[in-house]
Amino acid sequence: MKKNLALLSFVLISTTLFAQTKNKESWYFKLGGSYFMQTAATEFPVVNGQAPNKDVYAANGTTLLSRETITGSFGEGFRFGGNVGYRFTARLGVEMGINYYNSKDKTMVETTNRLVAAGPTFVTGTAVGQISALDLAPALVLFLGETKGFEPYSKVGVIVPVHGDLTIETNRTYTNPLGVTKTYAKDVVKPNPTVGFMAAIGTSYKLGKKLSAFAEVEYRNFTVHGKTKETTVYKENGVDKLDTPTTFRADASYAAKHSNYVEKLTSTSNSKVTNAAGFDTTKATEDISSYVGISGLGLTLGLKYSL
Repeated sequence: MKKNLALLSFVLISTTLFAQTKNKESWYFKLGGSYFMQTAATEFPVVNGQAPNKDVYAANGTTLLSRETITGSFGEGFRFGGNVGYRFTARLGVEMGINYYNSKDKTMVETTNRLVAAGPTFVTGTAVGQISALDLAPALVLFLGETKGFEPYSKVGVIVPVHGDLTIETNRTYTNPLGVTKTYAKDVVKPNPTVGFMAAIGTSYKLGKKLSAFAEVEYRNFTVHGKTKETTVYKENGVDKLDTPTTFRADASYAAKHSNYVEKLTSTSNSKVTNAAGFDTTKATEDISSYVGISGLGLTLGLKYSL
C-alpha cells in the first residue's frame, strides 16, 4: 500500500511538472553495469528435504554439536543492461530497461559428519544456489535540471522478470568402511510470474554534445515463488547416475526428479506426505510452494547517448 501511494504521489508531481515545463522531446539510450548488495536476509527454503541449517555433528554422527539457521537473499550480484528513454519535456520522461542479472552464490544448506545409514555411513556436504534472470524494467523519470554539465534525476518503476531460474548445486561426500563416494546433483527451479518494485536516484554528466556518463543508486525489492523443480544432473564419483537407483539415491523415478509447487497439499495430491497410498512415481511430486528474495541496493555506472 505504501509503495502504491508513493508511486501515485510521484505521478501527480510529475504530471504537474509536465504541465508547467517547456517541451524538450528527445530519445536517449543507456548502457551500464551494476553491482548490488543484499538488503534483506530471509530464511532459505527447504532443499530436497533438508532444512536451511548449518549443522555440525560429533564423531558418532548423531550428536548435534551446533546448528545455525542459514539466512540470506539472492539480491547480491552483477547486472548488465541497457535502457531506451524518451523525454516528453525537460523534466519528465520514461525509460524501458532490459537487464541480465547473475546473483552471487549462496549456501542454502550445510551438513558436517551426519550419520545417514548403517555401516556406518557419514555425510558431509553443501547445497549452493544461484539465480540468473532476464527482466524488463519500465520506469517514470523526473529530471531535476542541468547545472555545469550535471543533470540529477530520480525514477520509480517496476521489474518484470521474463526469463530465469534458481540453480541449486549439491555436493556431498559419503564415507563408510567401503570407501568414499562423492555425489553431485543439479536442481533447476523455474519461477512463477512476479512483479517487483524499483526506485533510483542518479546523475548524468555531459562528455560531449550527445554523450554523457551516468551513475545511479538503485533499490529493488521483489520475491520469486517456485513453479517447478527438475533434477537435471546427478553423478557419483563423476559417473552419470541420473536414471539409475544407487545406494545413496535409491529413488531415480520421474517423481524423484520432478516437482510441481502448489499452495496446499491435500489427500489427493501426488505427495508422499499427504497421499502415500496413492503416490504415483510416474508423475511429478507435488510440494508446498517456496520463495526466495532478490532485494538489493546497487550502484550502476554507464554511458548515455542522446539523439
